[in-house]
Amino acid sequence: MTQVTDQGVALSDTACMPRVLTRPQEQDMETNEGTIDRALRVLAGLVLIALTLTGTIGAWGWIGLVPIATGLIGWCPAYTLLGIKTCPMKAR
Repeated sequence: MTQVTDQGVALSDTACMPRVLTRPQEQDMETNEGTIDRALRVLAGLVLIALTLTGTIGAWGWIGLVPIATGLIGWCPAYTLLGIKTCPMKAR
């Protein structure tokens, strides 16, 4: 018999260790950016913000927060819409 709690953990009578259940919305945000892509996004975002802070470009440079966020998370919504993945395939 399996018991599910509010924390998303299932305890089985036959298993010693609890197993974590994944929620459906967590499966949608699968990593779709590779390491180089993520690093370039963070770098580009930092450059845009630095240029804004030095007055070289206008306030639109704060858009650099978007590539920083997507680079740190590893998931790009535009890539999902376009069906693009730059991360290597995981071995199963």
